[in-house]
Amino acid sequence: MKKTAKKIIDFKKQGKKITALTAYDYSTAKYFDKAGVDIILIGDSLAQVALGYGSTNEVSIDEMLVFTKAVSKGTSEALVVADMPFMSYQVSIEEAIKNACKFIQNGAQAVKLEGANPYIINVIKHLTQNGIPVMGHLGFTPQYINAIGGHFVSGKDAQKTKELLKMAQELEKAGAFSVVLEMVPQESSKYISENLNIPTIGIGGGKFCDGQILVSDDILGKYDNFCPKFARQYSSLKDIIFNVARAYCNDVERGNFPSISESFTLDSKEVEKLENSTQN
Repeated sequence: MKKTAKKIIDFKKQGKKITALTAYDYSTAKYFDKAGVDIILIGDSLAQVALGYGSTNEVSIDEMLVFTKAVSKGTSEALVVADMPFMSYQVSIEEAIKNACKFIQNGAQAVKLEGANPYIINVIKHLTQNGIPVMGHLGFTPQYINAIGGHFVSGKDAQKTKELLKMAQELEKAGAFSVVLEMVPQESSKYISENLNIPTIGIGGGKFCDGQILVSDDILGKYDNFCPKFARQYSSLKDIIFNVARAYCNDVERGNFPSISESFTLDSKEVEKLENSTQN
C-alpha cells in the first residue's frame, strides 16, 4: 500500500522507526522501494553526487524535476518527497506554490524546504493549505552554506536546543508532517523528538530521532569525494563499478568479448554464399 504523509505521522504514534533514503533514478528507487524504505527523497544532493556540481545550490528546478519523474516511476509503496532547490521557494509565496506544484505534477507526493524563518513558515502554511505536504529541515541547512560559512553542528547547548525545538514546533503548527534534523547532537534530537507530534528524521541527528535518512551514494560507497561522519557505508560500489569496467575493457581489447553465444549468426548456407561472393 502506498505510504502517505499521514501514514508517516502514524508511524511515530506507533513507535515504528521510519526509514528514508535519497534516490535519483528509476532502478535505484525501484530496489529501495522493494526493500521497504518508507520515504524516498529526491535530494538536492544530486547536484554533487549525480551532476558533479560543487554544491547543492547549483542545481536547477528543471534538473530536479527530471530526477523526480524518474524516481516516482520506480516507486510504488514509498512516500516520494522532492527537495525544492535553492531559490525555488524563497522569492515569493506565489512562486513557491507554483514550483511545488511542478514537483507534485511530476510524481512527488510531498516537498522538502529548509529553514523556519517567518517567511518559510508562511510558505509552508500556504503549501499545506493547498494540499501539498511539506517536510521541514532544521539544524545544518546546506542551502544556507554561504550565509553560515561552513558545516556546523546545531543545538550544541541547552539554549540552542530549545531554540531548535521552538522552530520545529513552528513547522508543526504550519502543517509540516515531519522535520529533518541534520547534524544535531543526539541528546538535543531526543529532546526535540519527545516534544513534537510530528516525526523527526535524523541525518547526523543520533539514534533518538523517529527515523533516519542518508544519501544513497554514501551508504552504497559510490561517491568518494567526501563522506560525512554520520554516514555508514554498507558497500563499495565504486570498486565494483571500476572493476567491472576494467574487466570489460580487457575483454574487448583481448578479443574475448563478444563470444559466439553473445553474437547473432547466419545460417551456414548464407555464410557460404558470402564467402563465394567474396571469391568472385
